[in-house]
Amino acid sequence: MRARWYGQAAFLLEGEQRVMIDPFGDIGKRFAGRGIDWLYPPIADVAADLLLVTHEHLDHNGVEVVAGDPVVIRSTAGRLGSPVGEVVAVASEHDARAGTERGPNTIFCFTLDGLRVCHFGDFGQAELRPEQVAAIGEVDLLFVPVGGQATIDGAAAARIVRELGPRVAVPMHYRNAAVSFLEPPDAFYEAFGGTVAELPRPELVVDEHLGDETVVVVPAPPLAD
Repeated sequence: MRARWYGQAAFLLEGEQRVMIDPFGDIGKRFAGRGIDWLYPPIADVAADLLLVTHEHLDHNGVEVVAGDPVVIRSTAGRLGSPVGEVVAVASEHDARAGTERGPNTIFCFTLDGLRVCHFGDFGQAELRPEQVAAIGEVDLLFVPVGGQATIDGAAAARIVRELGPRVAVPMHYRNAAVSFLEPPDAFYEAFGGTVAELPRPELVVDEHLGDETVVVVPAPPLAD
């Protein structure tokens, strides 16, 4: 399976089928108007069989940019059928105040190419509740926000990685050369304390990093020309 990072929380997973998660459109000017750097290129020329949206914020719900007539599952909870089989959509919050500040968020879990994938969207709770852990179950590939501000910070993300014990953890939604309003991932790396593999490109071949211990794999941020 290949995973390509488009920035923020947007990933395209390509295996037997294609799954796109949290796409965004050409939103750089809208962020610039708020004094925020946003240098991720607009997502284009991407097709998928399944499109997942964790919550309805403009940097996560650009469904119009994804071609291929995908099945769309957005901002919901439950056990849902899809082109890749059952998707477990776990209700969560975008903040630590029961969603009263930033609203709801969905954690999506599904199986692709025999690997159990879990994407945390803009998870902002102080910690996972026991029923959420049970619903998520075993995880091979975990996408977790680490940049604080609008989500959990690096230390909280590291606790979740240790709790779920994925084989590969990919940090997302953090400050880098493309975005200015989040925290950098350094605190996450320090709190994790394990192997961190930084890649020169914004994509990874997941199977190359599978082992007995959790490895944090960091694709390079995609940048506009």
